[in-house]
Amino acid sequence: MKKYFTSESVTCGHPDKVCDQIADKILDEILLQDPNARVACEVTCTTNQVHIFGEVTTTAKVDYVEVTKEVINEIGYTAMNRGFDGTNCQIIVDLDEQSPDIALGVNRCYSSEELDNGAGDQGMMFGYACCQTQHYMPLPIELAHALAKRLELVRKTGELAYLLPDGKTQVTVEYENNQPVRISTVVVSSQHREDVDIATLREDITSHVILPTLPQDMLDHQTQIFINPTGRFVVGGPAGDSGLTGRKLIVDSYGGYARHGGGAFSGKDATKVDRSGAYMARYIAKNIVASGLADECEVQLSYAIGLAQPVSLYIDTYQSEKVPQSEIYQSILNLVDLRPAAIIKRFQLNKPIYSRVACYGHFGNNASTMPWEQTDLVKPLQKLLNKR
Repeated sequence: MKKYFTSESVTCGHPDKVCDQIADKILDEILLQDPNARVACEVTCTTNQVHIFGEVTTTAKVDYVEVTKEVINEIGYTAMNRGFDGTNCQIIVDLDEQSPDIALGVNRCYSSEELDNGAGDQGMMFGYACCQTQHYMPLPIELAHALAKRLELVRKTGELAYLLPDGKTQVTVEYENNQPVRISTVVVSSQHREDVDIATLREDITSHVILPTLPQDMLDHQTQIFINPTGRFVVGGPAGDSGLTGRKLIVDSYGGYARHGGGAFSGKDATKVDRSGAYMARYIAKNIVASGLADECEVQLSYAIGLAQPVSLYIDTYQSEKVPQSEIYQSILNLVDLRPAAIIKRFQLNKPIYSRVACYGHFGNNASTMPWEQTDLVKPLQKLLNKR
């Protein structure tokens, strides 16, 4: 049976991703000075304006305005008179301290052990892994990210110097019997200077972005390619559309192929289980698949504010398991401490590492060096296979 699945990605100049990068850069700058800081930083942007707001409790001294300008300039919004640039952008900062009621939930200990600090909020988080790529990610989102990264690269290196920072990509993959067999459709939209004609842009993006990036054996004469379908994309970035932190959750995770709990990642320190719980859920799912215990796995964790232990752990291997799910479940409980403080300690999540994944995905190839992407549970989990 054939089916088609589509995922999208966006470049670093997309308005929502501008906000994510500013929020995570602020988080990193705070953690650099104060690893125990509590940060919930939200960012919105529009024409020549950025608004930073939220709750931060820290001893760190950070120049939020200068950090924001640095991020905007690094992305490539440096030209004046285009509606958004790091020099002339108005930056408004409205940061308060964390609510004492929330702090009480995080700091409260139910035993004398340090790792029994409670979760910073209630909620559920999902993690997913499968055998479609070497990074155990769904193929559509990996390909969409690869295209978006390439689009940024050819702009920044000057290979296609007329491109501007905002851009989006989309890939549709055809599946047979749940296995990817070909690429059905590719969509690339890139902001560009006004003086380039659409025929040149489409030819250049095909030859410099699409063909060098996508696997040739998955493209055929029936693959549809759409480049800047409206024909013009001059006004873009925050000048063309407002941006908001956390509005690209599906781009950040699995491209819609697996579920998402709904909590944003960027701008939050790891006491917020929206972030740390999602990283742990991915870590568990990836290790289950990498160990050969299943070909596909989805993990759900849920927490209640002030409680250290998760309210629930759910593991679904979609009938692809090689050993009973009950054995996998029990092994995970034996191997992994799921308390938020233990997750932070295991992955060293109080370090300034988050800017690295603010764009192009928090999982898979883009995050391959991150601690939650490691497969150090494979050997102990494979003992289940050796028992069979």
